[in-house]
Amino acid sequence: MAIRPDEITSIIKEQIEKFGAEARAANVGTVIQVGDGIAKIYGLSDAMSMELLKFPHDVYGLALNLEEDTVGAVLLGGEEEIAEGDRVETTGRIMEVPVGEPLLGRVVDGIGRPIDGKGPINATKFRPVERRAEGVVQRQPVSQPLQTGIKAIDSMIPIGRGQRELIIGDRQTGKTALCIDAIINQKGQGVFCVYVAIGQKRSTVVQVLETLERFGAMEYTTIVSATASDPAALQYIAPYAGCAMGEEFMYQGKDALVIYDDLLKHAWAYRQVSLLLRRPAGREAYPGDIFYLHSRLLERAAKLNKELGGGSLTAIPIIETQLGDVTTYIPTNLWSITDGQIILETGLFNAGVRPAINAGISVSRVGSKAQIKAMKQVAGRLRLDLAQYRELAAFAQFGAELDKATMAQLAQGERMVELLKQEQYKPVPVEDQVISIFAGTEGFLSDVPVADVQRCVAEMLKFIAEQHPEVKDEIRNKKVLDDNHRIVMKKVIEEFKAQFVKK
Repeated sequence: MAIRPDEITSIIKEQIEKFGAEARAANVGTVIQVGDGIAKIYGLSDAMSMELLKFPHDVYGLALNLEEDTVGAVLLGGEEEIAEGDRVETTGRIMEVPVGEPLLGRVVDGIGRPIDGKGPINATKFRPVERRAEGVVQRQPVSQPLQTGIKAIDSMIPIGRGQRELIIGDRQTGKTALCIDAIINQKGQGVFCVYVAIGQKRSTVVQVLETLERFGAMEYTTIVSATASDPAALQYIAPYAGCAMGEEFMYQGKDALVIYDDLLKHAWAYRQVSLLLRRPAGREAYPGDIFYLHSRLLERAAKLNKELGGGSLTAIPIIETQLGDVTTYIPTNLWSITDGQIILETGLFNAGVRPAINAGISVSRVGSKAQIKAMKQVAGRLRLDLAQYRELAAFAQFGAELDKATMAQLAQGERMVELLKQEQYKPVPVEDQVISIFAGTEGFLSDVPVADVQRCVAEMLKFIAEQHPEVKDEIRNKKVLDDNHRIVMKKVIEEFKAQFVKK
């Protein structure tokens, strides 16, 4: 069959019209060295700091060292698939992670990829992991409490929404337990939580997940996991990713809480990456910008002004110490960056004081501004009284004869220490805290044996909830104790005490 020339011409024209390929400019380089999670690339003259780089086999890296002829990049997994001579392209995108409500209830890795087996995350928003913190003008003072549900913290070392409060202590003193309790207590408080696990065992992260699921806290929580078995690059980037996820809620005018567990392991991961990139080593082999590493992370916690929506991002970094030494390099750096510190002591923990908070040297630089007025009224002298009790208790160990006033102060201190003890995963509502501390500071527990203080307080709160619920409602709604309410509370507690003593 003969094909006419006009048919051929029409076919060629049609193909030309349909041809829509566009020229694409790509900045390309070549891998000249790879190993230990680090790749050295020749070329990439237009690469940006913290830019994502695309390697073969869908492996990505992060540009950190921008040198005259080469780029030093950390590989975000898949190192064994990369070889010398491989081609690398810039993506034109600064490192970013998915954010927003689709991440609630999920477990993701250091760059936001799901690792919980629940399928892909259908996020429509992304935020860069690194960004400049808001300035002073864009912020407002921290004034709204973030209730942790932990009596010792909410009464003596209050944390406000938008604050940075360091938790510091030796291994196995209950640092993570405090943070998990704080997350559980946010149920119904309108606070979204992000828990960042850095350098933890995978089994530990699973335990945290199971605990939060058991108490229904994963509904408003995201877990970012960069475990000890993950590359150092993922451990380095994970807290910034978690911060970006929390910032999304802050800029929506909502409140968020981010927990970094822990930043000592984060510093170790950054030191490893820096040494492999041949950056100059300083004190304890850390790079010179180790302070900036954490300051630019924690400074992003803020309480925004009303023009920006009034949202907040609260940061609770955790640091592990060795033998109680809080004067080492990384802890002192974080001490100066944060707005206060909660110090946990091994001695108190082993003595059965849980949480093992040293009230004498723990501090919140926001202070009573982060408390409701009712708590401020009943707990004003609590920390000072406890510190004095510990001094007297140390003196009394010498067996000296003590006068009646000193004996009474010791007895009161013992009961207040017992009152502030708390079981794990049982956060206490603020109204119950106020009533308990009121009963203790007003001397209603002075005739109760120390061993019975916990039982007495538990039964008292149950009695008030069943017989006089208006007492709790008044505190919950008005958040202040007036003279009439104090009189009512005293009468109700005396009514309960009459029944308790009869038992």
